[in-house]
Amino acid sequence: MSSTTGHPFIDIRRQLHQIPEPGFSEFKTQRFLLDYLAALPQERMEIKTWRTGILVRIKGKNPAKRLGYRADMDGLPIEEDTTYPFRSTHPGYMHACGHDFHMAIALGVLTHFIHHPINDDLIFIFQPAEEGPGGAQPMLESKEFAEWRPDTIFALHIAPEYPVGTIATRPGILFANTSELFIDLVGRGGHAAFPHQANDMVVAAAHLLTQIQSIVSRNIDPLDSAVVTVGKIEGGTKQNIIAEKARLEGTIRTLSMESMAKIKARIESLVRGVEAGFECKATIDYGANYRQVYNEETITREFMGWVRENGNVELIECREAMTGEDFGYFLSEIPGFMFWLGVETPYGLHHAKIEPNEKAIDIAIELLTKYLTWKSDGVR
Repeated sequence: MSSTTGHPFIDIRRQLHQIPEPGFSEFKTQRFLLDYLAALPQERMEIKTWRTGILVRIKGKNPAKRLGYRADMDGLPIEEDTTYPFRSTHPGYMHACGHDFHMAIALGVLTHFIHHPINDDLIFIFQPAEEGPGGAQPMLESKEFAEWRPDTIFALHIAPEYPVGTIATRPGILFANTSELFIDLVGRGGHAAFPHQANDMVVAAAHLLTQIQSIVSRNIDPLDSAVVTVGKIEGGTKQNIIAEKARLEGTIRTLSMESMAKIKARIESLVRGVEAGFECKATIDYGANYRQVYNEETITREFMGWVRENGNVELIECREAMTGEDFGYFLSEIPGFMFWLGVETPYGLHHAKIEPNEKAIDIAIELLTKYLTWKSDGVR
C-alpha cells in the first residue's frame, strides 16, 4: 500500500493518521488544518481558533440559517499495530477511533462548498479532546462558538461493523450517557505474614468489585439498559507485602440520566460500606462525563427519508449503542443528529489493529455535500 494515492482527502487522512495527539494537545493537527485552510480561496471563508480547535464559517449566498458540521481531532493513547506504511509517528498514540477520517471528510465537504456555495452559512467545527477530558462542552460555552452558533448541527462516526456504502442512525437516543469511574482505597500496609496488623486494600478492592457488578442486575430496571465495567485494577507492590493502596478504574454507561444517577448513588453507598468494613478511606472521581447523543426526531427522520430517496447509500435504522461521544453536548442545545458511517474492518474502535476502508471517505463527502445543499437550497 502506498502512503500517497493521488486522492486528496485520502492523502489528507493518511497525513493526519501519522500525527495523533491527546486532547487539548492537538498542536500539529491544528497547524495542519490551518495550513490546508490557508491554501483555499478566502473570499467566503472566515476562521477562528479556540484552544487547539478551529471554527470555520463558509458564508452563504443568501443566508437564512447556519448549518453546523462537527469533526473531532484527538487521538488515543494506543500503540499502533496496523500494516500501514503511514503509521503513527507519535509513539504510544494512534488514531484508533477514526478522527483522522472525520477530519478528512470535513475538509472534503468544506472544500466543495468553498467552490460551490449554498444559500445558508456553513459552520465547520473541528473539536479537540473528544476522547477526553471532553472538548464539546467548553467549546459550546465559548464566546467564539457563540458568535457563529449553528441553528442545526450534524456529525458522523465511523463504524467498523457496517459495510462500506452503508450508514446507520435512528431518531432519539443513539449513544449512551457515559461517565468515567476512578475509586482509590487507602488502608494500612504490612508484612504478608502478619495480616492482622494491616488493612489489605487488594482484598477490599476485590470485595468492592464484586459488589459493583451487582448494581445493574439488582438496582436498574430490567427494561432499561446500563453497563458498569471496571477495566483496570492496581494494588500492591510485591507478593509478600500487604497492599496499603488499591485503585479501580472503569466506566458507567446508561440510556437514561435517571439510571446514571441511581448507579452513582449505589456506588457511593457500596464504597461507604467498604470503608466501614475494611477500616479504610476511599475517594471517588467520576472523571469525564458525556451526555447521551440524542438525535432530534423530526430532523433525523427528514434526513433518513432524504437518504432513502437521494443518498446513494444503504440506510439502516440501527439500535442505540452504549458508545460514548461528547457530541451529545452540542445536541443537548442545538437540534441535529449523528450517524454511523460503514468502514468495514474486522477490528473495532479503539483497537490497535483497526484499518478502516478508505473508500468510505468519498462516500461520506458526496452524501454530506448533497444533503447540505438540499437542506439549504431545497428546504427554506
